[in-house]
Amino acid sequence: MKRLLKLIAFGTAVIASTTINAQTNVKQSLDDKQQAIIRISALTGKGKLPELKTELNAGLETGLTVNQIKEVIIHVYAYAGFPRSLRGLQTFMVVLDKRKTSGITDEPGIESSPIDSAASKYERGKAILEKLTGIPETQLKTGYAAFAPEIEIFLKEHLFADIFERDVLSYAERELVTISVLSSIGGVEPMLRSHLNICLNVGLTPEQLLQFVDVIKQTIGSKEASAAQTVLHEVLKSK
Repeated sequence: MKRLLKLIAFGTAVIASTTINAQTNVKQSLDDKQQAIIRISALTGKGKLPELKTELNAGLETGLTVNQIKEVIIHVYAYAGFPRSLRGLQTFMVVLDKRKTSGITDEPGIESSPIDSAASKYERGKAILEKLTGIPETQLKTGYAAFAPEIEIFLKEHLFADIFERDVLSYAERELVTISVLSSIGGVEPMLRSHLNICLNVGLTPEQLLQFVDVIKQTIGSKEASAAQTVLHEVLKSK
């Protein structure tokens, strides 16, 4: 009888352990929507429009709304420029028209909420940046911020207030957009390093970021993925 009870207890422990591990793996994996965001962002930033059409369709099929995908493509312009973003939006319009002609009705999704704050855009942007990095912003400016103070103001007021403050996408989703574009265009390793650190600060896990590199490899290529992998390794090693 004691032997039977021990076997039952052992079996229960194994099942519980397996369940916990499965839940952990699910939590630490990028879901289909997150992977779609990475692919759409990277292809838009790279300007690979035929491939983008395929991934826009796939993104809609995962359950991303029209407004979420529009927000992803709009966000891209902050890192790859207006031309890439506008071409991405034009490509998305073609995809939506074709789907509508085929009788497919896509979910529009929520629109960005109005900003109700008396604080200046600079102060709002500063607060958002502090939340993203987990590091208080000081008044002492160094590096590019001291060399060109205007761009530091633009970053706070426009990038982190006008763009990051919009609630159609979460901070984690916006960071996935950001690191996808930075990885796809290449040559901006210091910025990629900063945003990979932010990714960890807003809840993305090392496992998810390693998976992100795999998605970049499948979507853009080995060269871009290898460069991103090198920077990610440095970031994780420093933790």
